[in-house]
Amino acid sequence: MGGVAGPELVAAVSNAGGLGTLAALNLKPDAVRAGIQRVRELTDRPFGVNIWLHDDVRYPPDVAEHSDLVRSVQSVFNELRPRFDLAPTLEAPRPVPDLVDAALEVMVDERIPVFSAGLGIPEPGLVDQFHKAGAKVVTMVATTVDAVNAVDQGSDVVVAQGLEAGGHRSHGRKLTAAEAAGIGTFTLIPQVIEAIDDRVPVVAAGGIVDGRGLAAATMLGAAGVLMGTRFVATAESQASQLWKDRLTSGSGTTVLTDGFTGQWARVLRSEFTDHWADHGRLPLPGLLQAAACADLQRAAVDADDDQMQPLYAGAAFDLLDDLPSAADIVTRTVREALHLLGRV
Repeated sequence: MGGVAGPELVAAVSNAGGLGTLAALNLKPDAVRAGIQRVRELTDRPFGVNIWLHDDVRYPPDVAEHSDLVRSVQSVFNELRPRFDLAPTLEAPRPVPDLVDAALEVMVDERIPVFSAGLGIPEPGLVDQFHKAGAKVVTMVATTVDAVNAVDQGSDVVVAQGLEAGGHRSHGRKLTAAEAAGIGTFTLIPQVIEAIDDRVPVVAAGGIVDGRGLAAATMLGAAGVLMGTRFVATAESQASQLWKDRLTSGSGTTVLTDGFTGQWARVLRSEFTDHWADHGRLPLPGLLQAAACADLQRAAVDADDDQMQPLYAGAAFDLLDDLPSAADIVTRTVREALHLLGRV
């Protein structure tokens, strides 16, 4: 939800009775603080802040150690650069700044209500810092092993994230393609609940876009749902109009690719994803992959080109056909779920 879940979307969700979550990845400390303070101007309800704890993101790799891989990756991108009259290059991308720990310090200092960890499990010391600051800790996981580890290390809530989830699923290390396939949401939910033995609430994520998904997750024992793709396609979302239009057009399909960021992510299939898959190259670690193709992505955004930029989407995106307010999504999702569960 980076570049999508800004203060306006977060506050709109929280004001409607949900828990809006601010995306902090790649933001400098001052921007993280400004975002938190802006949310507080817009709502007095609880909200969360999310950031990745992936090993290769929290501790950025040294690009100088990957010179051969840089040339391999750039040679693939050079075949695409003529589309935007970009110059070919075999040069290494700029080093990725180390921003995660500084952002975490800001969150603790701001005493946010909820800390949301993605792509990695917060260590006990970090959990303790947030607990002392009065925050609950929510950890997103994609396996039962990670769910147990998260609870053992002090997390207050786990989010069971199935393979249908849009964007990046929460693994703390780079997976093989076979590992990245993962487990479906509605198979993972009961497995996680049993694995952690009801010690903390479990929230379901992945392929859930409406009240039917909330009702189904509830029937399986989940305490609630986390929705991403549905909130990308809302009035308050900071996503581009092109991205919103593609999500609500009912056309296309999703694929898993590590071509955009080096981490496996579910996106709308495109010429880029096909091109990257056809070459079968290994990506650069951490976010160096994103830095290597940053020129392509910027040019695609400037040209309104939907084939060369990552349009993150969950597998159920084709159920979307409108761009409502975030409040409408919260209200109608709960209303529909209550009706299906026979509670209204």
